[in-house]
Amino acid sequence: MNQANLIILVLFYSRHGATRKLAELIAQGIESVPGCDARLRTVPAVSTVAEATEADVPAEGAPYVEQEDLQECAGIAVGSPTRFGNMAAAMKYFWDGTATQWLSGALAGKPACVFTSTGSLHGGQESTLLSMMIPLFHHGLMVLGLPYTNPELMTTASGGTPYGASHWAGLDGKKSFTDDEKKLAIALGRRLAETAVKLRAPQ
Repeated sequence: MNQANLIILVLFYSRHGATRKLAELIAQGIESVPGCDARLRTVPAVSTVAEATEADVPAEGAPYVEQEDLQECAGIAVGSPTRFGNMAAAMKYFWDGTATQWLSGALAGKPACVFTSTGSLHGGQESTLLSMMIPLFHHGLMVLGLPYTNPELMTTASGGTPYGASHWAGLDGKKSFTDDEKKLAIALGRRLAETAVKLRAPQ
């Protein structure tokens, strides 16, 4: 990682690995843009049992997000599996705890995008993506989608929407990624990074 490069935060929650794979594809798109590095971070699970806690460090995969990640990033991609047409509780819980960043305007003016995976084809991909945009708008982030200049939006028979990247994971979460899903996720990461570079360019 080049310390002079822009850091693009890819923040996700994943239970069975599909959303994590999407995050990795978006990171691939980010790192295809010269001068940009992807930083993958996750959020802890939440429990209905008040005494239950997660370890301070995840057993595997990306580290948990910290306040410094929000401060240091030049852009952010946010991903969650769909839970009844909405983001998972763990991601919502994270955003509910960002009042300090909201008050300071730490994220205002930065570009952002969203991504999701679902168990069923019509399981709420688009409503989940839209619900994840709401706290981003409140933080003053500039939310990006995928334009129809990406031809895969017209041919996909699984995931991929103009609101953000998505994947139809199947009921067991093991459905393979299609070429269209992969291309759209990479394109979203690339668009996010290219926008961050343009916003940081001298005026």
